[in-house]
Amino acid sequence: MKELEPQEKVRQQPLEQKGITPAGNGASGQRTLLRSMGEKKHTFVYGALVAFSGLYFYRPEDFVPGLDRIPLAKITGIAGFAALVFGVLSTGKFKLPRALKILALLLGQLILAIPFAVWSGGAFDTVFTRFSKGLTAALLIGLAVSTVRQIRKLLWIQVSAVALVTFLSIVMNHRRDGRLEGIQNGILMNPNDLAINIAITFPLGVAFMLHARGFKKAIWAIALAFMCLGVLLTLSRSGMIALIISIMICVWEYGVKGKRRTVVILAGLTLLVGLGVIFSNSGYRARVESILLGNIEGSHDKGSLEAREMLLKKSLMVAVTHPLLGVGPGCFRVLDNGWAVAHNSYTELAAEAGFPALILFLMALAAALKNLKEVSKSQHFQKLPEFRLFAQALRAGLWAYIAGACFASMEYLIYSYLLVGYTCALVQIASRPLGNAEVGGVQRLSKGFYDRIPRPQPV
Repeated sequence: MKELEPQEKVRQQPLEQKGITPAGNGASGQRTLLRSMGEKKHTFVYGALVAFSGLYFYRPEDFVPGLDRIPLAKITGIAGFAALVFGVLSTGKFKLPRALKILALLLGQLILAIPFAVWSGGAFDTVFTRFSKGLTAALLIGLAVSTVRQIRKLLWIQVSAVALVTFLSIVMNHRRDGRLEGIQNGILMNPNDLAINIAITFPLGVAFMLHARGFKKAIWAIALAFMCLGVLLTLSRSGMIALIISIMICVWEYGVKGKRRTVVILAGLTLLVGLGVIFSNSGYRARVESILLGNIEGSHDKGSLEAREMLLKKSLMVAVTHPLLGVGPGCFRVLDNGWAVAHNSYTELAAEAGFPALILFLMALAAALKNLKEVSKSQHFQKLPEFRLFAQALRAGLWAYIAGACFASMEYLIYSYLLVGYTCALVQIASRPLGNAEVGGVQRLSKGFYDRIPRPQPV
């Protein structure tokens, strides 16, 4: 081989041998390397979270033959959780938000109740198959999401899936006993679940509509109209109450406080159209009247008001007689031959896992509301329109869930835990310098950011 010239030898030598060392060599360089490795781990965790969200909400196994044999959502969820444990939590350099600490304590309470359950197998399945999904998702979101761009993508997956399922269900007239059902086999299939999901995600759709421009704004407006129509067609009383609360908070946050007259006008028109549908349709009018009058003619109530009153009293009685550990997670329905849930997330959780579980659940929701109050005082909330829109939407969605949970058993489902995780992510984003935040989809890099880039310096 041809021998290299002296100048070429010098060029190929390491920087240290040339008398030049990178800035921050030694301990500082190691910190930079560890920070880079940590960012890669967080990126992998976030990627697994995005895949889990897409598979969980869109459920391609319901439409692709043979795909239902592969538990894709579980696989990605386990992969994301493993990455979180071994890539983030194992470093010990993280701060677990208070809301997530409370959820971890709730998991401990549920696990403690399993050996004392009237059906230990069902209790085990409820905790580690149903509740664990929500807890895992909340942990992944609260610890791995650190930018507005990341939270935007996750929120878009959720609201777009609900809007699309609602639209297709209406177009295909997918009904049972006169009530609209989701075309999926998962969380959006049951009419009540579909309606409450719509109520929770409706404010997110409003946020995306307000932030969009041109043709996209029109698409979101149409999607929101179909979502409102979907709630009406489900004949879900709990979903309707949750949607009304959701819309009221949207009007206050976006219209009154945000000084957007268009929002107030559209809300007024939506209310008029909704009232027109209710009073012009005898079946739906009877359905609404049955909230107070019970099983009246044409209401499709089938005695559910009386039955739910009995279930509510029964759940309270079970909670009082089993105050510490309950009868076991998911076991309230096996106490009689009806296999009926309590249709109240709060009393059912107390009956199944004791009052400590109910207190922790309420504390987690309160911590999420406190997170939103905290971020509302941040510079991000004041200066970043998209961040503010998402914070307001999550507040409306959270209150919609709190109201809807009074009429449905959703304590182990993923809805509330996603909301808790999102509020923790907003706090994490708001705690960072505003100069490095995403504004208008572009990350602004401050001078301090460039100052942290290692650069060669002569020795």
